[in-house]
Amino acid sequence: MPAPEVLASNYPRPIVGHVNLMVDTYLANATVDDLRCAVRGLLASGKSGIASAFSAAARKHLLESGALVVPNPESLFVRDPRDGEIIPTETLTEVLARARTVYGVGMGFQSLELLIPFVQATIDARWAENSHTAEILAEVDADIVQAIQSCKEELETDCAKERGTARQIVSRLQRAIHDSSRGGKLPFEKAGYSIQYWKF
Repeated sequence: MPAPEVLASNYPRPIVGHVNLMVDTYLANATVDDLRCAVRGLLASGKSGIASAFSAAARKHLLESGALVVPNPESLFVRDPRDGEIIPTETLTEVLARARTVYGVGMGFQSLELLIPFVQATIDARWAENSHTAEILAEVDADIVQAIQSCKEELETDCAKERGTARQIVSRLQRAIHDSSRGGKLPFEKAGYSIQYWKF
C-alpha cells in the first residue's frame, strides 16, 4: 500500500521507491534539512557497508538522472555590457552543485569533466579582484582540488575510468588551466599546483 501524500503544491511527489508505509510517509513529507540530518546520522552509525551502499546508490542515481551532462562554457557566465567583465549565471551555480555531488560520491574524473568548462570560460575573460566572480572562481579552484583528491582515491579502486581516458581528462584540465593563466592572472593556482606533479 503506498504512503499517503500531502496534497499541497509545495510537497512534490517523492521520486524514491516504496520502502514501507511509515518510512515512505516520512520521506514524502520531510524537509531537505530533515533528510540531511537522518542520512548523516545513518552514515555516522558505522554500520558495516552502509556508507558504500549509500555511495553506490547515489552514483547510480547520478548516472541515470543526467547529472553528468557537461555544460557549455558559454552558459556559465554572461558579460556585463558596461565593462565586459564576466558575471556568474544561475546555470553556473547549478552545475557547480552537481560537480560537488559527483566528486562527493567518488566519481572524481566525471566531476573534472564538469569543472573543465568553468576553467575554459575564463580564458581571455576579465573580472575585478574582490568581486563576486573572483569569489566564485576561488570556490571552483578549491573544488577542482577536491575533485583531484577524489580522482586519486578512485584510482585506488576498481571504479576508476580506463586510465587512458582518465589521462586525457587530466590533460584537458591542465591545458585549460595553463590557457586561463595568460595575461598574468592565476584564477586556478591551487588546482594548477595540485595537477602539476600528478602522475598515474
